Amino acid sequence: MAVDQTVAVVPPSLSARVVGSFAYLTIKDRLPTILTKVVDTIHRNKNKFFEEYGEEGIQAEKKAISLLSKLRNEVQTDKPVIELTDGLQDTKSWNQYLQRQQSLHGDQESVSWFKSPWLYVECYMYRRIHEAILLNPPISDYDVFNEGKTQSFFESQQAVMILCTYLEGVTKNIEELSQPQLFEHFNKLLQVSLWGNKCDLSISAGQENSQKGSPIEALNSLQPFILVNDSDIMWSTLTSDQRPEQSGKTYAERVDIVLDNAGFELVTDLVFADFLVSSGLARQIHFHGKCIPWFISDVTANDFQWTIRQAMAANHKWMSKCGAQWQSYVKKGVWIYHDHPFWTQPHEFCDMAADAPDLYATLQKADLVLFKGDLNYRKLTGDREWDHTVSFSTALRGFGPAPLCSLRTLKANVQVGLQPGQAEKLTSQDPSWMTNGKYAVIQYYNPKSED
Repeated sequence: MAVDQTVAVVPPSLSARVVGSFAYLTIKDRLPTILTKVVDTIHRNKNKFFEEYGEEGIQAEKKAISLLSKLRNEVQTDKPVIELTDGLQDTKSWNQYLQRQQSLHGDQESVSWFKSPWLYVECYMYRRIHEAILLNPPISDYDVFNEGKTQSFFESQQAVMILCTYLEGVTKNIEELSQPQLFEHFNKLLQVSLWGNKCDLSISAGQENSQKGSPIEALNSLQPFILVNDSDIMWSTLTSDQRPEQSGKTYAERVDIVLDNAGFELVTDLVFADFLVSSGLARQIHFHGKCIPWFISDVTANDFQWTIRQAMAANHKWMSKCGAQWQSYVKKGVWIYHDHPFWTQPHEFCDMAADAPDLYATLQKADLVLFKGDLNYRKLTGDREWDHTVSFSTALRGFGPAPLCSLRTLKANVQVGLQPGQAEKLTSQDPSWMTNGKYAVIQYYNPKSED
């Protein structure tokens, strides 16, 4: 793969300063809508809080709503961003990040919702939502987004069953498959995982967004919408570093998947991970999720475990078989779930080696790291105003713990690594191509190629 050796000038962060931009519309309209839904969800559950905790639960509900209503007002009136006060392990890091932003702004201008980097203030809003709940025991472990995530899972049941049936058909004869056949299944399940990223509740501001039809049958019609497709290089990474084992099989030692959404997308990731293990393409899968509820539908440890339990309990032969297999992988340590506070902080990933060296060292152990979804892509590229033809490696700004690949449907206006003229053509055909979720990339980078 060609490597861009030029030293690019780092462009400014996307922000709501530009009236009418996607960042502006997100902060003006989408974030207040999300906060209103969170308030409604907490209020709807006040009877539940009363049943569980009595009057203390009702008081906690009222105080949490009061804090969230204040937050919504701060967003809408472009108030200065304030320090967190909840004393979590990441509170100090968040407040230091705010100070860093303030020093960049200078004394004349405060760090505020419409004037600061979009990536920072959007992440900050979700951290403040968590703070509003956390400061109000006994409801402090309540996941305000749980209802939407479970609904997304149940509304995608038909698609999940189809996917589990497909996986069963592949794995029962997996020993007999030729390399080209294996590659064909790899490609299909990789693309199912890619398009699973359409089911994102934060982009729809919590509106229902599930998978209804067959995810396999849809692939051919979706193919033209993949703007960058490095799946061949990904395949080579998994197959070239393999080591002969005593059984005659070969393995990549470890693949890491940095997860995005719960619900249907998580199932597509689990199915793909199952295929990697059962086909011998990977010996071990490490999943990375969020340690607090995040961006409405992002995967937490609870979502990960719940999804596997739901699959196991399903009244469908192949779905329950998949669930049992996944539970077995977890018990045997073939699948390992991690969360780390860095994933729910506003940092660009090029900061990871300095700000979360332990996490960076963990990713360095992988043969391949898959980054699912839009927020991960924004953090990979710094959520900046890059020219569309700037190479992916340039936009990563030194981030490269291991060979990595972004699987993302486009829902924010940052995209690099396109061919000259490709973005202009897309803009003339579909002006909202960067934000409507119709287009996707499978974009690969190997830091070793720069050695």
